[in-house]
Amino acid sequence: MLEAYVTNLGKYNEGYLVGEYLSFPTTAEEVQALLKRIGIDGVRYEEIFITDYETDIPGLYDCLGEYESIDELNYLAELLDGLNRSEMDIFCAAVEHGEHTGSIKDMINLTQNLDCYDFYPGVTDDETLGRIYVEDIAAIEVPEYLLPYFDYEAYGRDIRLEEGGHYAPGGYVLNNGNSFVEVYSGLEDIPDEHKVFSMPKLTIREQMAAYKEIIDRSSLEAERKHPTKEHDDR
Repeated sequence: MLEAYVTNLGKYNEGYLVGEYLSFPTTAEEVQALLKRIGIDGVRYEEIFITDYETDIPGLYDCLGEYESIDELNYLAELLDGLNRSEMDIFCAAVEHGEHTGSIKDMINLTQNLDCYDFYPGVTDDETLGRIYVEDIAAIEVPEYLLPYFDYEAYGRDIRLEEGGHYAPGGYVLNNGNSFVEVYSGLEDIPDEHKVFSMPKLTIREQMAAYKEIIDRSSLEAERKHPTKEHDDR
């Protein structure tokens, strides 16, 4: 449902693309193993960014940025994993419509406010929408003898524009006016069991090797900036 290509920022700045896809939801152990494989050890390299996403939720790719929190991505994926089919259809339709997608915080809150939307599965055009409102909902009363001549498409279009509804993959969605409640305000609201990001645990030997590399690199850089001058004694 959601994968992110986690990239070593330090290596990237040095001209190397070093990273791997991480599938969500994930675990702390999987995150630490991946970080270790791409060279993030908390000593030589500490920062990451995300260079690509893979998702089957329409519109979600464009809502996610390079520096999203791994913990927030994981929490969002956990919440999405808990939705039933009907709820997932509403979430996908709202995202594709651009509702509450300004940040990952917005989308986490969206998963908690799906009752703010009405969704009509399989309704993908104005004519079908018009027929539902006339024949099923009885939003207006049309004499039976006039039904064969009634312009369902025009009526459906008027309904859609008036409601601000949207045809998304899978059906028709509209905001029903229920109050949207901000349940999630930031990282502190993520339950501990869904927090997965931490630096890899290094052995003493790995720590020593990392610090030695830093020292060697610093010495080499200093030598490049201040090369030793050879004096001719003749």
